[in-house]
Amino acid sequence: MNSDGTGKGNAVAAGQTKSASNTKILIIEDDQNISELIRYNLEATGYSVLTAYDGEAGFKLVGEEKPDLVVLDLMLPKMDGIEICTKIRRTEELSHTAVIMVTARASETDRIVGLEIGADDYMTKPFSVRELEARIRTVLRRAKPLQEEAIHTGVIKVEDIEIDLDKHEVRRGSKIYTLTLKEFSLLKMLAENRGKVLTRNLLLDEIWGYDYFGETRTVDVHIRHLRSKIEDEQYGNLIETVRGVGYKLK
Repeated sequence: MNSDGTGKGNAVAAGQTKSASNTKILIIEDDQNISELIRYNLEATGYSVLTAYDGEAGFKLVGEEKPDLVVLDLMLPKMDGIEICTKIRRTEELSHTAVIMVTARASETDRIVGLEIGADDYMTKPFSVRELEARIRTVLRRAKPLQEEAIHTGVIKVEDIEIDLDKHEVRRGSKIYTLTLKEFSLLKMLAENRGKVLTRNLLLDEIWGYDYFGETRTVDVHIRHLRSKIEDEQYGNLIETVRGVGYKLK
C-alpha cells in the first residue's frame, strides 16, 4: 500500500484479451483483504486494477486515473461511498464513469439510495468474486456503446429540448443538462419513441441488458432522477408515467 492509502497494479496475466487489458478498474474498499482478493481475480482476468483504502484517496484516484469502472464500498473512512458517487456524477469529466456499489447493508432503502445517486449496479456483501466479475462485464458492455454513441450524428428535438448525439449532451436554450449514461440513453430512447408507451421491462432490457441482475424498480429510480434534472415548474412534466405499464414522452 502506498503512503497515501492507495495501491496500484497492472494486469499481467498471460493470454489476457486486448479489451480487458485496456479497461481500468478502481476498487475503493477499506477492508484490504477483500480489496486484494478482488484485485487478484480481476488482474487474472486481464483488467488493469487500482486500489484505494479510504474515500478521499479513492476519489482523488478517480480524478487522476479516469477509470472505466469503480467498485465502490458504501462505508468508507474520510469520505463515504454515497458522497463519492454523488461527486462522480456531478463532475462533468467523470460523470460517465461506471460505478458498482458494494455494501454490507441489505435494506431496500440503501439499494434505492445507491441507484438514485447514479450507481449502475448494487451488490450486497458477502458476494462471490465470480458474480462481481459477471456484473462488471455486464455494466461495461452496456456502458461502452453509450460512451461511443457520439459517433452517430444528429440532434433529436423534443419541444425546446435538444438531444445532441454528436456532443452527447442535452440542451434547453443556453442551459446544458449533465446526465449520466443511463439517463441520456433513457431520454434518447423515449424521444425516439415519442408518444409510445415503453414498458419497464423493455427499458431495462435495452438500457441495462437482458442479463442485468437488477429489477424494474431500477428504471423507476433513474426516471425519477432524470425528471429532477429536466423538469421544473417553468417547463412542466415531460415524461409521463403510464401506471402499471411504463413511461412515454408527452
